[in-house]
Amino acid sequence: MNKPPRILSIAGSDSSGGAGIQADIKTITMLGGYAMTAVTAITAQNTVGVQGIAPIAPEMVARQIASCIDDIGVDAIKIGMLHDAAVIAAVAEALEGVTAPIVLDPVMIATSGAALIEPAAVAALRTELFPRAALLTPNLPELEALVGHTVSDTEAMYEAAEALSQETGAAVLAKGGHGGGERIVDVLFDPGERAVAFDHARIDTVHTHGTGCTLSSAIATLLGHGQPLEHAVRLGRQFVIRAIEQAPGYGAGHGPLGHQAVRQG
Repeated sequence: MNKPPRILSIAGSDSSGGAGIQADIKTITMLGGYAMTAVTAITAQNTVGVQGIAPIAPEMVARQIASCIDDIGVDAIKIGMLHDAAVIAAVAEALEGVTAPIVLDPVMIATSGAALIEPAAVAALRTELFPRAALLTPNLPELEALVGHTVSDTEAMYEAAEALSQETGAAVLAKGGHGGGERIVDVLFDPGERAVAFDHARIDTVHTHGTGCTLSSAIATLLGHGQPLEHAVRLGRQFVIRAIEQAPGYGAGHGPLGHQAVRQG
């Protein structure tokens, strides 16, 4: 029997099931991985917004990570919402010496527009975790916040992704879903490799809650399967597109994806 790749998601809980840890578990499972979790925060959240955030104590987050890695082992890691500088420091220390690829989604703003991270935590992310990542996956608002200027078109996305990659040493997947136009363009800048643009027709839907979480955990799972980065990004995007197309239509706002309807192959 081929054993599934062991994928650790370090992220917040979404009570409504559309994003965060819940989206990660669904994605990892549907892509043939073994899902483990370290919960960093509990949110009261649904399709219309975030009603509350309760961070988990940093030492408990670190203990969850150690419990998984020390016993089960890990083949790839996805990092999502890290609410403050203390938990970021705890995660960085807990991952000391870990060689599995890390996909870091710098979760700062929910699809609904709500802020999910304290401003002081951004600097800690940049110094303590970005340099350890194999891939960063910012959306356009996050990319603009990280590079400090507006990113208005595809050429600017290339330039911003390259700048962030040079700063951190990580590959950068700049996600263009928040931009305008009938097609969505994502840009992958991988140091030492070719820069690649992926594009697809924009799907006319409000059911996009958890797309960033789903994509980052999909890429991590595919890296855990041994796929090269560019192919993992390509397949991960395909998974997200299919999950959006299969969205069940729940909620009054940005509804969840249809992870359960997307099968391997």
